[in-house]
Amino acid sequence: MKTSRIIERTPSAYSYPLLIKSLLQNSLKFYPDHEIIYRDSFRMNYREFNKRVARLAHTLTSIGVKEGDVVGVIDFDSHRYLELYFAIPMIGAVLHTINYRLSPQQILYTMNHAEDKVVFCHEELLPLLEAVKPEIETVEKYVLLTDGNIPSSNTISFVGEYEKLIKKQKDSYDFPSFDENTMASLFYTTGTTGKPKGVYFSHRQLVLHTIAATATLGAQDNIVNITSKDNYMPITPMFHVHAWGFPYIATMLGMKQVYPGKYEPGMLVKLIQSEKITISHCVPTILGMLVNSPVAGQFDWSRWKVIIGGSALPQGLARSAIKLGISVMVGYGMSETCPVLSLAHINAAMLEGLTEDEQVEERCKTGRPIAMVEMQIMDEKGHFLPWDGETMGEIVVRTPWLTQGYFKEEERSEELWEYGYLHTGDIATVEPNGTFMIRDRKKDVIKTGGEWVSSLEIENLISQINGISEVAVVGIPHEKWQERPAALIVLRADTNVSKETIVSHLEKYVHTGDLSKWAVPDEIRFVAEIPKTSVGKIDKKRIRAEFV
Repeated sequence: MKTSRIIERTPSAYSYPLLIKSLLQNSLKFYPDHEIIYRDSFRMNYREFNKRVARLAHTLTSIGVKEGDVVGVIDFDSHRYLELYFAIPMIGAVLHTINYRLSPQQILYTMNHAEDKVVFCHEELLPLLEAVKPEIETVEKYVLLTDGNIPSSNTISFVGEYEKLIKKQKDSYDFPSFDENTMASLFYTTGTTGKPKGVYFSHRQLVLHTIAATATLGAQDNIVNITSKDNYMPITPMFHVHAWGFPYIATMLGMKQVYPGKYEPGMLVKLIQSEKITISHCVPTILGMLVNSPVAGQFDWSRWKVIIGGSALPQGLARSAIKLGISVMVGYGMSETCPVLSLAHINAAMLEGLTEDEQVEERCKTGRPIAMVEMQIMDEKGHFLPWDGETMGEIVVRTPWLTQGYFKEEERSEELWEYGYLHTGDIATVEPNGTFMIRDRKKDVIKTGGEWVSSLEIENLISQINGISEVAVVGIPHEKWQERPAALIVLRADTNVSKETIVSHLEKYVHTGDLSKWAVPDEIRFVAEIPKTSVGKIDKKRIRAEFV
């Protein structure tokens, strides 16, 4: 029996490490004059961007940041944040993107657990930092980020203001090469119970994720494609899973990039229109806020492509977006997966052969795995389940870029990787063609009348009623049936939808056999707002508490 041939490296050959600096270097090859823009106040091209990253690297080392040190960032989406995305890991330090929407005690926990040494903080977010400053254990220095105002602080002493510090430095830097498995980023994800969990990624993982996502979005025949000609703006916070990895993708391709700062509806719409944004990503609630705005019909949205993630895209919202000319589709991933795992898939042939309703349905599916992703559904005993479109199981995954565990939490890490696959906690079916469809979060499946009922399926059907802006469905305890569905609903302005209309709409699907009789909610409440998590997802833990 022949053995495999292992390639041996010639002593003088260079073993090329996959490092983030290679993504930055690529930005100058083809489109160095493309712009990076912050709100309506700052513009630069990639030549200047590369120089600013070099100046920032010198600044970091001058204030004592060394390889392996953790540097925290508390900022809105900005050109400075993008510079920190590169400079911090490129000198061998670790970028900690701090979620400023967490509670003060959670922010404190993440900073101490990560062992932040230096923290960059935006002027508007200083009160969060000042509130926990007495209990911060490891931070030695603070740098101020400002859009013009230099606030005074009685508790925080800054080594300087960002722009003034980098202005003093040289505009070139010899970034080192090191092991590609060096940790590059760290951030914290919050669940329904327990303390925030640290999720971390290496240079190799971030580079491979960038290449695979770019290859899939750029080369696959799909309704949403990207090239270097696109104009990119994130509407997912940069503190959350590297803004889904798109800043690295956009920089590698040399796209025009626009960063909106604090998310203000007027500014978002202004930038989308004035800067001719063609590609964004966001959670459904942000898309709904824009689509349902009274002035949405006054603008041209036809160039805008949007990837929706974080939670399910209701078909009703998808239809509303398409009517405005927006091309929407679902992307799937999670904090632990860097994050992109799959994308909804509709190619040119499908566009010709599918009805409008069928197209909407396909856009809202979890989709097919992107390049280099292995996805399966598994039962609780570790057995793979059939791809028949009906059998439900938990999505488990393997890719080269999954977090290898939770930072400094061995027991939780073992649970995450049970049976050698990363467990997502999402329950799905898989069609024979490999298209995944999430039916619910494992913890959100409603167990009622001896059946499992998908809260997402009920939400999707309710969302299609004219006048519904947002809907959330949860299971609440029931003495006889274990659980029963309950719904929170936000109506659009100047509309009137009754409980009876909702029940009648759902019962139509019960009569056709498309919906279980147990799926019609016992309780329906109309509210002004549905509770959200720190990253804009519907917070079903809080909703369940409101009903109980």
